[in-house]
Amino acid sequence: MNENTAILKTGWNFDNSYARLPDVFFTRLAPTPVRSPKLIIFNERLAASLGLNVQALRSDEGAAAFAGNRIPEGAEPLAQAYAGHQFGHFTMLGDGRAILLGEQITPEGERFDIQLKGSGRTPYSRGGDGRAALGPMLREYIISEAMHALGIPTTRSLAVVTTGQGIQRETELPGAVLTRVASSHIRVGTFQYAARWGTVQDLRTLADYTLQRHFPEAGADDNRYLSLFREVVRRQASLIAKWQLVGFIHGVMNTDNMALSGETIDYGPCAFMDAFDPATVFSSIDVQGRYAYGNQPYIAAWNLARLAEALLPLLHDDEEQAVKLAEEALADFTKQFQSQWLAGMRAKLGLAGAQAEDEILIKDLLDMMQKHRADYTNTFRALTFAKPEETAMSGASEFTEWQKRWRERLSGQRESEDVSQQLMRSSNPAVIPRNHRVEEALEAAVDRGDYSVMERLLKVLADPYAHSPEQAEYCKLPEPSNRPYRTFCGT
Repeated sequence: MNENTAILKTGWNFDNSYARLPDVFFTRLAPTPVRSPKLIIFNERLAASLGLNVQALRSDEGAAAFAGNRIPEGAEPLAQAYAGHQFGHFTMLGDGRAILLGEQITPEGERFDIQLKGSGRTPYSRGGDGRAALGPMLREYIISEAMHALGIPTTRSLAVVTTGQGIQRETELPGAVLTRVASSHIRVGTFQYAARWGTVQDLRTLADYTLQRHFPEAGADDNRYLSLFREVVRRQASLIAKWQLVGFIHGVMNTDNMALSGETIDYGPCAFMDAFDPATVFSSIDVQGRYAYGNQPYIAAWNLARLAEALLPLLHDDEEQAVKLAEEALADFTKQFQSQWLAGMRAKLGLAGAQAEDEILIKDLLDMMQKHRADYTNTFRALTFAKPEETAMSGASEFTEWQKRWRERLSGQRESEDVSQQLMRSSNPAVIPRNHRVEEALEAAVDRGDYSVMERLLKVLADPYAHSPEQAEYCKLPEPSNRPYRTFCGT
């Protein structure tokens, strides 16, 4: 089969620029084949946007490609090397259970990484088996696609295949491979790795490559590496603000889990907040609350400081001057985050323009929500449709007084009530991937082989701002429980 025939048949159209970087950044190797791959979920809309042949990839050939049993024509499989601060401690890392097949060029000329997650051991596995369990791969599929529908930059999920093999964790679990699509997998930890174990030229090569791939307009600046850092700061400020506005908790914001593209990456112990509380933590391993909801902006700034340290040799020949430039650029993160978060919160309350009292109005609402353990998503949904009685704060005098101040603010703006309500409808999702709904879908799929629960959930989450009657059931909170919800790293 020649290359043109392969492209016509499946649509794979690889051009692997990362594989042309110095060898220090990766190890070439193929995925480890699995016993009996079976395609269980396939993102047809995403596949079509990538220029792939949906019908062809629904075949046994597609399942074999998504499992790593068959390498698509033009792919150059490799495992990426990187480092990272995990819960504040620096260590050597790398793709311990993932293989980058290559970069798909879409019909529009866009470039996306195609990565297999759970595809076997690599030189970076550190004693692990390189495999992944079905449940965590389905979780990443659900959450990443929900994030995309919410309008939040994210890696995407193309397919999940079961392997026909069990993997041993605390118990034996069914194995699976996820196909992940990303603008790239260049991480803060990739630069930390280059700074620690590469040469300055390796670091420069990586920075030039990142500029060309993600920030070509910044490459012409006098200090292009400072411009690179500023662009990463800008994208991260925007991303974290969007997380906070929907109540998303990443769960493990290590530096190797921060992508320079500004996409959400590496869904492990992630979840969405129900009752509003800045101290909310779901990850079973985050016992100190380092990555709690309210800490996410501060951790993002901390991670960016680690990127700045790695970039210092490129920012200026004089180290003291390099540090000064980095500090000035990093200081913009807090300003940009606060500006974007505040603009988003105004939109959630239907507020047009900006007035000095807005911050107090927002803070007072959030304080009440925390005090009354009000559901984050449903509170804003109730305000959107003028149903304050549906909030946990209904009947409280302080909430009545707050509503009066809010309505006075709304009545004082030029925009009509209809315009404000439309702004709120488009800023406040009706549905999020509720934790109990996600667990319900995973239990049905993993324990009973029933994927219909997950398919219904995905359908509801695909248009979170529709506020349709079909979504009402998925807005309901779980039954009260004395056991706190816990998530686990996707191993």
